[in-house]
Amino acid sequence: MNRNAIKVGVLGAGGRMGQAIIAQLADWPAPAGQPPLMLSGAVERAGHPSCGRAAGPGHPETLTVCSNIGAIAHKCDVLIDFSAPAALAVSLEAAQEGGCALLIGTTGLEAVHHAAIDAAARHIAVLQAANTSLGVTLLARLVEQAARALGPEWDIEIAELHHRMKVDAPSGTALALGEAAARGRGIDLASHRTSGRDGITGARIEGQIGFASLRGGSAAGDHMVLLASDGERIELWHRAEDRAIFARGALKAAQWLAGKPAGRYAMADVLGL
Repeated sequence: MNRNAIKVGVLGAGGRMGQAIIAQLADWPAPAGQPPLMLSGAVERAGHPSCGRAAGPGHPETLTVCSNIGAIAHKCDVLIDFSAPAALAVSLEAAQEGGCALLIGTTGLEAVHHAAIDAAARHIAVLQAANTSLGVTLLARLVEQAARALGPEWDIEIAELHHRMKVDAPSGTALALGEAAARGRGIDLASHRTSGRDGITGARIEGQIGFASLRGGSAAGDHMVLLASDGERIELWHRAEDRAIFARGALKAAQWLAGKPAGRYAMADVLGL
């Protein structure tokens, strides 16, 4: 055991993202001069089929998935949470009691969740991201810059495609891209957002930010931001070819977040944007 390693706990360890993160942790390359990452705990809700099983290949067989988040938090430097919105309050409480940082990758969060994150960030370091891909993080910055540079006569539409099992729409990433566009224009997304056009909708209202969601197959996540004006358009794309990109981004963020002072952080901070 490397005593200088950053100890990581994975919440939602039995899910797709939890398993992807655990798999990446098995042989995560430590950058020169930085401590390595080490899986120190894996958590799922009580009664989940993964509870009691080994966390995953490449880790000690004695390291099993459990439902005791409090015990895991006390022995970790950072928790990575890809569970569910309903579990967020417990995750925040455990991280504060354990004195560890918390990276939140759960999507489908509402205003009450963000208020709870704000409150917890007064005591611990919290990084909340709708998407932990480094590419998407850069895309959001490009969208913000483009929206700022181009006037409201340029229409903005955001389209996304995800696998058939995804339960929320638009995706958290699509909404984050919409927020980036709104920041660039100095407007509030909620009052300029339109989704799921159907029927006789009339002409498009200037300044709207539109959303379209597609679901099917096993798509890991495609996002396209269209900026269109008379006679020309710009299309900014990001295509996720493998769920591992989100796991790698989450681990890079966890490595950056460990040891940070209390506060609320974002993936843009990880990249120094």
